[in-house]
Amino acid sequence: MSNTQPYRIKSISAIHQLMGLPKPHHPLIGIIDLKGLRNDTDIKSVILDLYVVSLKRGCDNLYYGQQKYDFDGGLMAFISPGQILRGEESGVPASLEGWMLFIHPDFLWNTPLAKKIKHYEYFHYSSNEALFLSDKEEVTINEIVGNIKHEYNANIDGFSQNIIIAHLETLLSYAERFYNRQFITRKKASHQTLNRLEDFLTEYFNSGDLVTKGLPSVELVAGALNVSQNYLSGLLKSLTGQSTQQHIHEKLVEKAKEQLSTTSLSVSEIAYELGFEHPQSFNRLFKAKTNLSPLQFRQSFN
Repeated sequence: MSNTQPYRIKSISAIHQLMGLPKPHHPLIGIIDLKGLRNDTDIKSVILDLYVVSLKRGCDNLYYGQQKYDFDGGLMAFISPGQILRGEESGVPASLEGWMLFIHPDFLWNTPLAKKIKHYEYFHYSSNEALFLSDKEEVTINEIVGNIKHEYNANIDGFSQNIIIAHLETLLSYAERFYNRQFITRKKASHQTLNRLEDFLTEYFNSGDLVTKGLPSVELVAGALNVSQNYLSGLLKSLTGQSTQQHIHEKLVEKAKEQLSTTSLSVSEIAYELGFEHPQSFNRLFKAKTNLSPLQFRQSFN
């Protein structure tokens, strides 16, 4: 009977042991070639206490989190410590190619990348938000990883960590660039998401939910759109220059302007209808967005 509970991986050595590979050259970083890889264990899902960067082809029956990869070409995925990776009952597909780069957090200790890596939002994207690479981009990524492999397979010395860290920073920076490109080139899907966001906020703001539930959170909005919070924020920043939270506030101010210009409700009453417990908070937000207080804005119509 297969083990249905996720198996926790705490080290690079444990990954190699699980996959029947030789011991890693370095205890805190490892690179695995996926071509011809077989998983003969009955473990179908793992929780990794590691950072993972991977480039895969032919991964149409692998899962990340709860969703299936939806692309059979070259794609990159990023996993931060504590996330789940699992496969189909049929095991690793024979067509799978590519590599997986495993980084123990201790490898980054006392380096600038230790803090910087936490700011790469794509480590928290969902599986259906993987990075789809062009052929040229794939060559670029593989060249960088080739440099890491070369250093990894060389004799470890006092320079090894710094050189590998430098290559890692380059790799992650290119990934960020390519994700930004993806938001643009997948324009139809990106703008469909933006349109769905506008529709959701319009319906929410016109339904009375502001009074009963308050302002919609970024988590609520992302869940309604079936995307991760970080991916939605990254997409919106690329398309509009604003985060999800800023979009929510912009919609709120639009609604406030409508109320101030077309009704006789007091500022306090409008603040309450917009989900604010305290009018002062509404006043601060409105003035920050418009450079006018709500009363000044209303008076401009008189």
